[in-house]
Amino acid sequence: MYSFTNDYSEGAHPHILKALMDANLVQHTGYGMDEDHCGAARARIRREAGREDAQVHFLVGGTQANLIVIAAALRPWEAVICADTGHINVHETGAVEATGHKVLAVPSPDGKLTPQMVRQVLEAHTDEHMVKPKMVYISNTTEIGTQYTKAELEELSRVCRRNDLYLFLDGARLGAALTSSVNDLTIADIAALTDVFYIGGTKNGALFGEAVVILNPAIDREFRFIIKQRGAMLAKGWLLGIQFETLFKDGLFYEMAAHANHMADILRKGLEEEGFSFLSQSMSNQLFPIFPDALIDRLSQDFSFNIQEKIGDSSHAVRLVTSWATPEEAVRSFLETLRSLRR
Repeated sequence: MYSFTNDYSEGAHPHILKALMDANLVQHTGYGMDEDHCGAARARIRREAGREDAQVHFLVGGTQANLIVIAAALRPWEAVICADTGHINVHETGAVEATGHKVLAVPSPDGKLTPQMVRQVLEAHTDEHMVKPKMVYISNTTEIGTQYTKAELEELSRVCRRNDLYLFLDGARLGAALTSSVNDLTIADIAALTDVFYIGGTKNGALFGEAVVILNPAIDREFRFIIKQRGAMLAKGWLLGIQFETLFKDGLFYEMAAHANHMADILRKGLEEEGFSFLSQSMSNQLFPIFPDALIDRLSQDFSFNIQEKIGDSSHAVRLVTSWATPEEAVRSFLETLRSLRR
């Protein structure tokens, strides 16, 4: 059985494993303070961002990154705005609320926020009897595979700056966004338009790890204290540094994400040729085709995937995810099986 369940089913790219092995018996300074690897990785990320003043912190996972950034940025009475499909609203077990901050979720059919949505939330929160919106959280790609254009991100950045809101971009699948066929953003663009974002390694060929990039000094103030207090300061921090140092060497980060998108492109084209519709217009490595329930049952005998949403009485949207390691043969096999089941 082949899994299209997620993009982190495999371990790590061989280049990353080799780099970890090469450094295995070398002694390092702990807690992300080593210059050999964490320092080198920070320098490479700053170059990508075009911001030598950027502060870069390495954390283990996405939920950890989200809750720590939000807890560090907001006062106790302040809240964060996100799309109702946003990871912090749906898939983090109330982690942000557990830090004492309300998530203000906005209905969004395409998983993206617009300036008008942000303004509506601001207009609904008028005084000290309500939480105060202070941050806008977005994901790129979104949780349903859609993504922001440069113009859309510029508009969001503008409304945030006019209303004294932080703009935070969750980049768990940033590689997929930056290498998709419809992308017109760079990491440098994102650094110029946000207050904080992170670069996902876990879902793009690393063993684990996210690189939080802070552009606004107000958010970075004593940030390492909150990392430690929240139990997120990895003693063997160089293990994260090595991975991001390798990811941003010779374009590996982009190469792996591009492969995942290419595999999704083949899958998407095959599904379109078979006449299937999709829950969202995703051009990245997450696809959400709508299948009859009987077909889902039969496909599940040979492939694993997630059920996303019920559509009508006898169909569901499913989620198919490709990764840096997805072989083309697996994609072709899925499509061939699908065709044979429909005959």
